[in-house]
Amino acid sequence: MKRKLKYPRNDDIAAAIIDALSKNPLLHPSELFEKVVEELEEKKFFTGLVNPKRVWRVYENMVKKGMIYDVLDVVKKSDRR
Repeated sequence: MKRKLKYPRNDDIAAAIIDALSKNPLLHPSELFEKVVEELEEKKFFTGLVNPKRVWRVYENMVKKGMIYDVLDVVKKSDRR
């Protein structure tokens, strides 16, 4: 019997963002989505419903909350606290 894969929550996407950035410190912003999807697939998540907009929203919220530094330098200065 084939087992269904879990859907990633925003916390799972946040962890995948941290993993992707730590493995690839010189990551270009255009590559972030692909790397996050790869990280999620390695952790056996279903990535069919994960889209770039969701990944970027999670990234932006992490920067605004101070969970990570904006290493990709894509969040507007006025949006940061």
